[in-house]
Amino acid sequence: MIKIITGVRRCGKSYLLFILFAEWLEAIGVPKDHIIKIDLEDRRNKSLRNPDNLLSYIDSVMKDSEMYYILIDEIQLVDEFEDVLNSYLKIDNADVYVTGSNARFLSKDVITTFRGRGEEIKVYPLNFSEFMAVSDKSVELSFEEYMTYGGLPQILEYKSEERKAEYLKALFSQTYLVDIKERYKIKNDEELEILLDIISSSIGSLTNPRKLANTFQSEKNTKLTDKTIKTYLDYICDSFLVEKALRYDVKGKKYVDTPYKYYFVDSGLRNARLNFRQLEKTHIMENIIYNELRVRGFNVDVGIVPAVIRDKDGVQKRINYEIDFVANKGNRRYYIQSAYRLDSEEKIRQEQNSFRNIDDSFKKIIIVGNPILVERDNNGITSMSIYDFLLKENSLEL
Repeated sequence: MIKIITGVRRCGKSYLLFILFAEWLEAIGVPKDHIIKIDLEDRRNKSLRNPDNLLSYIDSVMKDSEMYYILIDEIQLVDEFEDVLNSYLKIDNADVYVTGSNARFLSKDVITTFRGRGEEIKVYPLNFSEFMAVSDKSVELSFEEYMTYGGLPQILEYKSEERKAEYLKALFSQTYLVDIKERYKIKNDEELEILLDIISSSIGSLTNPRKLANTFQSEKNTKLTDKTIKTYLDYICDSFLVEKALRYDVKGKKYVDTPYKYYFVDSGLRNARLNFRQLEKTHIMENIIYNELRVRGFNVDVGIVPAVIRDKDGVQKRINYEIDFVANKGNRRYYIQSAYRLDSEEKIRQEQNSFRNIDDSFKKIIIVGNPILVERDNNGITSMSIYDFLLKENSLEL
């Protein structure tokens, strides 16, 4: 199997591959000259971005029948990289590991080109538990910092808030945006940047290309077709910056085509895009919960629960209650609500309404932004603090 390590740029893929994994290989006795490291972002290796040159170089280094570990960083920079990787599937003493920052080569090429012979290893920015492992502040202060500046590893190297902010803003504009523009040859990039601003401002809100097109027209006085917006959204998701969460009808057991939600892979990048002006803790906490579930390997949807209620006049009407997250892994499922504050009976009732209308036995959890004891009420609904959820490995089973 070809092991393909994916994730947003600067989240630590290269460090995982070239440092941690290479050191582990040496520790178990693999000779250094049998670990072939190729960094395709390095200008010195520009010639190796040619597929034939890359093949020739690797072949020239493999001098015996012992196992060679081939580690290639940013494989998507090689034209026809599929042919290069497939060439080593048939060589018994070649074990191939590559990194990539473009989901498009994964979503279709691993499935079709490698036909089950490629395995994806997803890498995310640091989650809060990893962040806390090296923080010298209290849990509460660390979480405030994490909500603001996120978990990209380099952030931990900077001590001042100004330096953290500068790093994230520069990374967004000089790396991620440039990557998207160059990769997809976008000449008029103003609309792309406006779209990023809108998505950043509305994390956790239901939307779709048509709704976004209306927003462009009404707020920006710019005409942009929903087809173009969909294309741009795909580009943004393909760069691992943002993930799309589909809506799932819990009672009907089916997906609803539209609308859907978008979440940033890192809260710091989202905040940097908005110049740290919109630090709404409610929405940021929801984004962090989504990312934590993805780090733990869950498929995550936005849930809707259709119900029939009577209004104040006694007239029946159909409504849809929303569940922030329906998290699935194998035969396990959890229904999760994010509530930064549960400071009134009305708020508690609001968060529980959707749960009360679900007729299955999967666990139902409300995650709260302030420290509380984990408790389960008479309806089987569990409440826990964001700190317990993020810092305890088995928190969903508490």
